[in-house]
Amino acid sequence: MTDVRAVPAPPALPPTVTTPTDTGPASLETAGGATATQTPWGLFWRQFRKSPVAVAGGALLIVLYGLALLAPFIAPYSQEEMDRERYNHPPHRLRWIDASGRFHPLSFVHSTTLVDLSRSRFVEDRSRAIPLRLFVRGAPYTLFGLRLDRHLFGVDAPHRVYLLGTDPSGRDVLSRLLFGSQISLTVGLVGIAISFTLGLLLGGLSGYLGGWADAVIMRSTELLLSIPGLYLLIALRGIFPADLPSQQVYLSIVVILAFIGWAGLARVIRGMVLSIRRQEYITAAEALGMSRTRIIVRHILPNTLSFVIVAATIAVPGYILGEVVLSFLGLGVQEPAASWGNMLSQARSQRVLTSFPWMLFAPGTAIFVTVLAFNFLGDGLRDALDPRKVLGGKTG
Repeated sequence: MTDVRAVPAPPALPPTVTTPTDTGPASLETAGGATATQTPWGLFWRQFRKSPVAVAGGALLIVLYGLALLAPFIAPYSQEEMDRERYNHPPHRLRWIDASGRFHPLSFVHSTTLVDLSRSRFVEDRSRAIPLRLFVRGAPYTLFGLRLDRHLFGVDAPHRVYLLGTDPSGRDVLSRLLFGSQISLTVGLVGIAISFTLGLLLGGLSGYLGGWADAVIMRSTELLLSIPGLYLLIALRGIFPADLPSQQVYLSIVVILAFIGWAGLARVIRGMVLSIRRQEYITAAEALGMSRTRIIVRHILPNTLSFVIVAATIAVPGYILGEVVLSFLGLGVQEPAASWGNMLSQARSQRVLTSFPWMLFAPGTAIFVTVLAFNFLGDGLRDALDPRKVLGGKTG
């Protein structure tokens, strides 16, 4: 008969505290692995990074806006500079190994010769390699208040390099694409800042005050929403003189788009405010004697922030496409200033589409990628700001 002796149970393990990581602040975990505390930003980031498509969309937008900010430095030429010997020049092909077998680390292009003027047909001269160089001198420009003349890349004069070809006026498509991004990308941000400010304030006042204020604001929104947006856009643009400078045309487009875009948001915010105003903390703020403006700004509107962020990322592409439509119709930014819309308008003829496809490919791809990136980012923000998914810790 064996002797069975009692084995004492091991002592209970104390709770372990995780150290801060790169993904967020420190969190307290018990022995079972349950998270005890975490900041709202940590919860949002943990949920947002579960969507690689949304992260990629956000990273792509950072790159696009960085390119727009540094456009004068990155672009090899100015947006107005013409090359009268190379109209409709095709994109140069980057090469790294020349005819003698020598490797060029920064790549090079071959010089070209015009052989058919009517068809704008160019032939490469394989015997002449033109190396690309970094930080070359070129057209002067102003960046961050500094007067500079260095460009990121280029070739030695009198040679030229056109990585995306030239347009019918002999202007570099890549340079115009970069300068055009400054207008086409910022029109959405400025328009959102104006329209969402109007929508938040008017929708908040309408939902909280009610009565005659609610009736006036809502009837105004219904009047705007009943008018077709494209026709209203064209009619409002027609009020401005046709010879306005491009900067003033740009500002007029922003004002028009913002004036049209606030009505739908105001209706949604009004519905959210009608629900929020019945909460106990709003009643407590009113009992403490807070003014109506303070209650709206400090307590009601911040509770609509998650919806506003998502709606803004989805609405920005609409403003970009609105500028594209106006410029495509000849009512937006005028030549010689560049925008993606007036660049796209140059690809309307069948000859351009069949013989010079880069005129459509360059601005069309830029618009497509930008709109797609904003939609991906908006979907990711919607999931990350959904309290049901954040608390549940699931993306499905």
